[in-house]
Amino acid sequence: MDRYKDIYPFQIKLSFQKIRDNFQKRLKEESNPISRTYIQGILDYSKSYPELFEGIDDYENLEPYEEQIKIMLDDLFPDVLTYNEIKVATVPFRNKMFRKTRRFESILNSVPDKDFEFLPRNFNIEKDYILACIIILNTYYKYNIDFFRPEYYDVPDANGNLRNYRLFVNADFIELIPTETAPKITDKDVDELLNRHDDIDFWKEKFPPNSWTFKGFAILSLTDVTVDNSISEIKTLLLNSNIFSESKAVSIKLATILKSIFNLPKLEFGFALFNEETEKFQQSHSNYIDSFILNSISDNGCKEAFCHGAYTAIVNQHKYFSITDMDAYAEKNPSNKFAKFLQAKGIKSAILAPVTKNNKLLAILELVSYSKNDLNNINATKLDDIVPYVAETVESFKQERKNRIKAIIQSEYTSIHPSVEWKFEEEAEKLLAESSSGEDNKLNEIAFRKVHPLFGQIDIADSSTQRNSAIQNDLTYQLNQVLNIVNSALEVRSLPVYEQLGYRISDTLSQLTEGITASSEEKTDKLLKQDILPVLKYIKQNVPSCHSMVEQYFEKSKSGAKAFHRNRDVFDETVSSINTCLATFIDLKQVEAQKLFPHYFDRYKTDGVEHNMYIGQSIVKDLTFSEVVLENLRLWQLSVMCEMENKFYKIQEAKHIKLSARSLVLAFNNTLTIHYRMDEKHFDVDGSYNARYEIIKKRIDKAYIKNSEERITSKGKLTIVYSQLETQEEYLKYIHYLQRKKYLDEEVELLDVEDLQGVSGLKAIRVGILYHNGSTPEKGITYEDLFESLGSQNGV
Repeated sequence: MDRYKDIYPFQIKLSFQKIRDNFQKRLKEESNPISRTYIQGILDYSKSYPELFEGIDDYENLEPYEEQIKIMLDDLFPDVLTYNEIKVATVPFRNKMFRKTRRFESILNSVPDKDFEFLPRNFNIEKDYILACIIILNTYYKYNIDFFRPEYYDVPDANGNLRNYRLFVNADFIELIPTETAPKITDKDVDELLNRHDDIDFWKEKFPPNSWTFKGFAILSLTDVTVDNSISEIKTLLLNSNIFSESKAVSIKLATILKSIFNLPKLEFGFALFNEETEKFQQSHSNYIDSFILNSISDNGCKEAFCHGAYTAIVNQHKYFSITDMDAYAEKNPSNKFAKFLQAKGIKSAILAPVTKNNKLLAILELVSYSKNDLNNINATKLDDIVPYVAETVESFKQERKNRIKAIIQSEYTSIHPSVEWKFEEEAEKLLAESSSGEDNKLNEIAFRKVHPLFGQIDIADSSTQRNSAIQNDLTYQLNQVLNIVNSALEVRSLPVYEQLGYRISDTLSQLTEGITASSEEKTDKLLKQDILPVLKYIKQNVPSCHSMVEQYFEKSKSGAKAFHRNRDVFDETVSSINTCLATFIDLKQVEAQKLFPHYFDRYKTDGVEHNMYIGQSIVKDLTFSEVVLENLRLWQLSVMCEMENKFYKIQEAKHIKLSARSLVLAFNNTLTIHYRMDEKHFDVDGSYNARYEIIKKRIDKAYIKNSEERITSKGKLTIVYSQLETQEEYLKYIHYLQRKKYLDEEVELLDVEDLQGVSGLKAIRVGILYHNGSTPEKGITYEDLFESLGSQNGV
């Protein structure tokens, strides 16, 4: 039964008429008597089987013609080449094979999966149908539509490795004949077909299923391109991926490709970075790529890992170094720790490939195998096409790591922001000049006047309450564990101390249900250490039935254990990961903001992340400041605050605790002066008037709406605090723009802020933030929708 019927435009007739035509042509032209006798014999033999040339409809069962087909195709499948060529005669578009070379048969027989189907890579039945139609257009109608693209087959071998084969099709032996149901194709049809190249229904309209007769057969020849394909894959992988720090899938892919290149299913690889200045190896700090060298030596010393020959070849000459027999190598170099380490792991051969660029050793690629002679200097040359791309990756990785180290130093160890380095350099130049001339050397004050401040914060709502609740749950759990032990001991023997202690624990538990304060936590801790601990030790020694319970409690409460700190640890870890992610995010966004206009920026982490920005002419050296710059950065700040809120909740999708955020921006309309305090090594506002700004910053997030008990900051909303009407008008324009961008909700609140100590007349704009699943918002969901999707309202 033809399972492909109604799938393709062809009715198939397996025919060898083209082969006979070829023999008849050769007979007329051939002068060699031996060849003429052979050809005539084939032609005479063929007369006995006319059905082979008229066409066989039932090609599923060709056993009765097996010998005849072999004779007809002997010229195309010579026995002398059958173990070398990968070739098969097929019924096209039916996946029916009827003559194979021995090598092709061995490839298919080696496939472990007996249900494996021999189909091209990324096979698509609809595209294959269109390909069949194009063959008709080119072969029968003589169009010249270029449809060629390389076809590949991926076939697993006996070891489970995929071997890659490129296909070449010989279609010299086919004939295409339209049936009565085949529509005639015009030039207009062809134009429309090409314009509707992926409209399968339209192609089937012009080439209905079974509307053409396909008479003949095709020959498929395959070439093993596994190594070439693997090298191409590894180049793409190295150019597009950071193999040292990305996902586990990348390292697995790299390992798979290397196994394919060397045809070694148990091949493993490692990486050791190399510091040329110290002549020491370094870890790549990848979670998924290890180093055999670094695991075998101490202090990362280069000479400790290698014998003299290896050191000379790799470090000095930058040549591959192979160990074909690890046991023999270890015996010859008994003090070599690297060899002993590999030998202990059962590794029998290895290649150490220097990764170099500009004659500088960057790293070593380590390949190891568990069989002797698997890896050697001959197959090491397979790395020649790979190592240059590895070098590019390593160089990029090292440069990126340098940049990150510099950023960490900049962020964690000094407050000198890159935007103001020029000012410090100027003062340092002056100091050096004064020192060389013998003048008194004294650093001048560094201050930036008339700068516009921008302040923003994203704060974890009710963080103190959440933290106290976590501590309360931990203490309650611990006290219940103790109470269970004491009650068990009391059942064994009624002692007044047990009863008295049980009462105190129950009383403390009752107090904890009402809430926790610093004093109640301190009292509970004192009860556990001073009163409960001695009794538990007594129970352990004198009540055998409670011995294991007390042991388990001590194990849970010993130094470093986390059993009785689970809730607070989960809370602290959640807060820490949120803060780290948000801080990193705004740091990256700052790179974009600095391109708008250089400005001073700092941020710090509390229960959330706060940031300060100062913008003005005095900050920059060679650029001109304008109000447009300020407007750009204010709009940038609002959009980033919305993105940070989205990030805040995105981080928590996999977290047990669900926290909420309150976001605030302070729009201060006056300029101020910032001054670098040498003793504290950071910038601060200068002067009594400017101090008003700092007072507002410190108090505003706890402020209430005037004449109410509601705070101005709210979960799921962005609050903008200001004092002047013109600032309100400016920010409403930004809000309208961000509403159109689906960053903000439509409802806007205009609020009066309660008077703060020393500050009055403040106002606020409050607007809901929209949350998005994708990176580009098309529509947004509200805070309530968001928490419903997170699946929990607990702890919010």
